[in-house]
Amino acid sequence: MTNVLRSGTYIAATVDELRRHSAADRAAGIVSQRALFPRRGRIELGPRGLVLTDWSDTGDLTLSREAIISLRRQFTALYGRLLGGLLNAGKPLILQTTTAGEIYILINRRQISEFTNNRRWAAAIATWQES
Repeated sequence: MTNVLRSGTYIAATVDELRRHSAADRAAGIVSQRALFPRRGRIELGPRGLVLTDWSDTGDLTLSREAIISLRRQFTALYGRLLGGLLNAGKPLILQTTTAGEIYILINRRQISEFTNNRRWAAAIATWQES
């Protein structure tokens, strides 16, 4: 993708995937978020839209400005402080989309500190949507 505004790595899950997790899965998620977030790849924001590479067996998920209905960062019952850390930096980026439903994303997540770049990404996506 040319003229990429922002890029990084992501792990993600749909709301349905997070709801299906057992208590054992959630316990494993305390040790490694990869137990809860089965989707992973590169995330890029640019002229084609917000692209999540390797989203599924059929390829990338590309979201246009119009495909993103809402954007927020918050802990929820599906992904709370126990899993995401006590700090604001661990809040998941939650996108409501017209194509993939609601998805939770952790961008450039650091395993030990629980920090992500989600705050910067939320601001960048919001600015991009307004342009």
